Amino acid sequence: MENLFSNNISERAPLAERMRPEKLSDFVGQQHIVGEGKLLSRAIKAGKLGSCIFWGPPGTGKTTLAQIVAKSMNARICRLNAVSSGVADAKAVIDRAKAEKEMYGTKTYLLLDECHRWSKSQSDCVLEAMEKGIIYFIGTTTENPYVSLTRAIVSRSLVFEFKPLTDEDIISLLKRAVSNEPKGLGTMNLKIDKGVLELIAQKSAGDSRKSLGALEMAVLSTEPDERGVVHITPEIASDCMQSKVLSIDTDMHYDMLSAFCKSLRGCDPTAAVYWAHRMIESGVDPLVIARRTIVHAAEDVGMADPNALVVATSALTAFQNIGAPEGIIPLTESIIYVATAPKSNAVVKAIAYAKADVQQTHNDAVPAHLKNTSYTNEKREKYIYPYDSPDFARDQQYLPTEIKDHNYFDKSSKPYDPKKSGHPCFW
Repeated sequence: MENLFSNNISERAPLAERMRPEKLSDFVGQQHIVGEGKLLSRAIKAGKLGSCIFWGPPGTGKTTLAQIVAKSMNARICRLNAVSSGVADAKAVIDRAKAEKEMYGTKTYLLLDECHRWSKSQSDCVLEAMEKGIIYFIGTTTENPYVSLTRAIVSRSLVFEFKPLTDEDIISLLKRAVSNEPKGLGTMNLKIDKGVLELIAQKSAGDSRKSLGALEMAVLSTEPDERGVVHITPEIASDCMQSKVLSIDTDMHYDMLSAFCKSLRGCDPTAAVYWAHRMIESGVDPLVIARRTIVHAAEDVGMADPNALVVATSALTAFQNIGAPEGIIPLTESIIYVATAPKSNAVVKAIAYAKADVQQTHNDAVPAHLKNTSYTNEKREKYIYPYDSPDFARDQQYLPTEIKDHNYFDKSSKPYDPKKSGHPCFW
């Protein structure tokens, strides 16, 4: 509700907030969602859009599009934030929406920012209202809704995934902010050097809020010259951006970790090193990467080069004792070693075969000649000491009789040859 001070708040709002598009035609990016002929744009034009979940990284237009959608439906908009609202707030919205629907036929859209932060009880309180059409729900979230939200909410909503904005999208928004007089920076005497907007776009990592915030900071923190011109150079812009935004959410973390693991397995040391350092620069604990490298040294290199496990384990120990940044060097060395080593999944296959035999073997009595003889006088078949008769000892039975002919390694294993070329291979 507007009051005496609403205009002051609006005028002092951050540039990103002031420059929010209010019409679908002004919305930038997400053409896979709002492009001509796409489901969302068709539903908006038809006035038939129901409950939705907008999911994607920060600064990609989720909240902005939610507001545009609700306005285009000629509906009352009620906006809540899941961090600060609870069941009582949601029920108040529902009660008012029910009364206005009955009296005036008015639609109500409940816009819930950070909807993944709602508990199950909070989510459940809106289900009946959604089913009866009392409210239409539009939730925005940076987390995967299929994991972070209750299934009941997801099943009643259309889910649209937002992507990071392209550099071209960001540059378009920045140019609009520079030229816009009522809400942007159009009334200011600005001189922006060539390449400045491109630099901000590149360092914003697809986040429009970050880019507009950096532009505003650059303008407001730069003193005008004697002619009153605010001159923004690439150096000023770079200083305001600090560094490229590299933070990652839960989904990105596991996606990048998966890419790292598959690069190790796929014998691509360049990609493996890239993904490892991409995660480290984003704040992922290097020990997470070291542990995964150890696992892959055994899982994907295994008996093809047992030294891979030694190198990987040594790198973990080195990092624990040295720390960053020097400890990153042996860690990277282990990544390169594991990625370029010959590959064998014989160990993993042996585990699977052994587990299957353990589960399916009904009589797995230990062969008599392998039993412990220290506590019984029972006469048994003689155990052949391998060092006394290596050839014959190799042929004696070691498995339970029921599976005595099973061999996990006939087709999946080869002896390790330290003289063998280090070129990647699979067997």
